[in-house]
Amino acid sequence: MSRTRVTLIGSTGSIGTQGLQVIEAHPGRFEVTAIAGGANIGLLAAQAARHLPSLVGAAAGSREELTAAIAVAAQEAGVTGYAPEVVVGEEAATEVAGAPTDVVLNGITGAIGLRPTLAALRSGARLALANKESLIIGGPIVRDVAAPDQIVPVDSEHSAIAQALRAGRAEEVRRLVVTASGGPFRRMDRAALREVTPAQALKHPNFAMGRVITTNSATLVNKGLELIEAHLLFDVPMDRIEAVVHPQQIIHSMVEFHDGAVIAQLGLPTMLAPIALGLSWPERLTDVETPVDWTQAQDWRFEPLDDEAFPAVRLAQQVGAAGGTHPAVYNAANEVGVDAFHEGACRFTDIVDTIGEVVGRHDDSRFDAHTVEGVLAADAWARAEARSVLRLA
Repeated sequence: MSRTRVTLIGSTGSIGTQGLQVIEAHPGRFEVTAIAGGANIGLLAAQAARHLPSLVGAAAGSREELTAAIAVAAQEAGVTGYAPEVVVGEEAATEVAGAPTDVVLNGITGAIGLRPTLAALRSGARLALANKESLIIGGPIVRDVAAPDQIVPVDSEHSAIAQALRAGRAEEVRRLVVTASGGPFRRMDRAALREVTPAQALKHPNFAMGRVITTNSATLVNKGLELIEAHLLFDVPMDRIEAVVHPQQIIHSMVEFHDGAVIAQLGLPTMLAPIALGLSWPERLTDVETPVDWTQAQDWRFEPLDDEAFPAVRLAQQVGAAGGTHPAVYNAANEVGVDAFHEGACRFTDIVDTIGEVVGRHDDSRFDAHTVEGVLAADAWARAEARSVLRLA
């Protein structure tokens, strides 16, 4: 079997580093052809020296800095004669994503993932998508560009749904059920949530993630985004997609069929299995994750969402149903709110309140959801509007 060529976008982040971990655990199965990272030039250079991709990109720094760092890392690794092509700057990830390969793992966070997602799809590669924002904000564009089955979801919830959907035909699906941990503030009321601190919001009960995603999990904005993503990925109407709190996060999501049968995908609350499946779809790699230990007694719990304390999911359902550039506005306003919260400029509850205010002001007819320029214009408008709502300078 020939090796699968892999490009990693966001190679120095959580998804990217775990993707490389999966690749290293399966020698001879994959070939890393290109990587793109962020500001951590040292780690990016070390990854390059270890995996020897022919193309390396960085969002920050200079071409000279990256080239020198790779040379040092190669020397330390005992590698001679390695001199990859390097690209640096805002468009580096997009250029790397469009290079010839078999699979592109897009693991960066935020709206900046849209152009790399489109570049990967246009190249004809399979897209292992962990950057949910690119699909959420650019849904119509991404769906226009993507070939059938070209996108394989890497979010654990959507990977679970993709796996469960293999149990039946699309017309047999009654609804999708996306599970949520409930975050660190499960069962808190709104009054208590007003007083939580950034440090508390970053203490996710199960996963270690970056600042934005961890905060989104605490507000349940992340779950709202995942419902929109499920709608776009699987072409199921928003009113047939719902969320349920499952604190243990052993069941990653479920599909209910019209005969009443429910198919659930189970596994430990880690990202290794979804990442591995994204890289090898539709095949499964061996020994990626430790399975559930059935010799131990376990209790799995399910609870309804508290929409009063956590209105982000209900708002996302409305936004997803409205379509157009509404999801882009939801996402952009949230990113501004998260930054403001961590900078001490607003309360925790102000994040979702700001999203609601900005979404309520949005006039979708002003923006073209079928062009990158239109989507990014809506994104920019929402960010400015959110700063205005929060009275940020």
